[in-house]
Amino acid sequence: MDKFTGQKRAVQYLSPPLDPFDQRMMEVGDGHVIYVEQSGNPDGIPVIVLHGGPGGGCSPAMRRYFDPSVYRVVLFDQRGCGKSRPHASVKNNTTWHLVADIEHIRETLEIEQFIVFGGSWGATLALIYAISHPERVSHLVLRGVFLSTQAELDWFYGGGAGQFWPEPWARFRDMIPVEERGDMITAYYKRLFSGDLREEIKYAQAWSVWENALASVYSNGQGGEPPGDYARAFARLENHYFVNGGFLEEDGWILNNVDRISHIPGVIVQGRYDMICPPQRAWELAQAWPEADLRMIRNAGHALSEPGISAELVAAMDRIASQIE
Repeated sequence: MDKFTGQKRAVQYLSPPLDPFDQRMMEVGDGHVIYVEQSGNPDGIPVIVLHGGPGGGCSPAMRRYFDPSVYRVVLFDQRGCGKSRPHASVKNNTTWHLVADIEHIRETLEIEQFIVFGGSWGATLALIYAISHPERVSHLVLRGVFLSTQAELDWFYGGGAGQFWPEPWARFRDMIPVEERGDMITAYYKRLFSGDLREEIKYAQAWSVWENALASVYSNGQGGEPPGDYARAFARLENHYFVNGGFLEEDGWILNNVDRISHIPGVIVQGRYDMICPPQRAWELAQAWPEADLRMIRNAGHALSEPGISAELVAAMDRIASQIE
């Protein structure tokens, strides 16, 4: 889960903007072509950045959490979003396709092992990839942990978060007839996949605004409306994954398999007042993962751009670099 960009950035903590030294469209099969870029030091420590959503896409700002003289930064747009094609497509688009895509990127770029850096849904995907391919992950750096459980979806789409944010929740809820409000994810699914482009964009923007309104601890609850094409990809993909339980075999799959990454060092950066992905899950993950270093950030919510979160992520990457060098 993540929202479109537009928050004030904590520029004092970040590296200067980087220009990619490599950009390409990479065929991954099943009719999908994904956008992949590299920036920083071509001979540096490899780190792959996993964006949120699903459906959020990567952005140039995501390059700025890494010392460009030290890190070889790999970003990509997951299937169906950003510059990847086909746009907003959910066909052949599951968690396991994305895990396979990460492996394809790693092999194509001839990377033996890398740091995996992800926030929100990106943290989910990072954990699933690491559980599936632990030998390919040197470190995990996670932000705003989402474990793709039904409890988390019930919190955000069942009225839990709405008790703290009743005004934006009412706007999101009132788009749906009363008789369908018992399952908001399914109700939105019907409209996001209706086949009527105008209707799909209307409900996609409502879906996206609800999430964006809660992203920052400094929010006034007025999430800005994203462009229609962005919102449609973001909402359709996110909803598709949530309707299908993240395509995991069982609820709680990540914690049930966390022993497979027990030896991998990790940093978890979590906003204390994260309304999208509450801290309980980050704490549970840290309790089950011996090598995890949990950093609870006071006065912070979910957004990558919040000053305390930005500062801690940059510090984490600097610590890892000093350990490896």
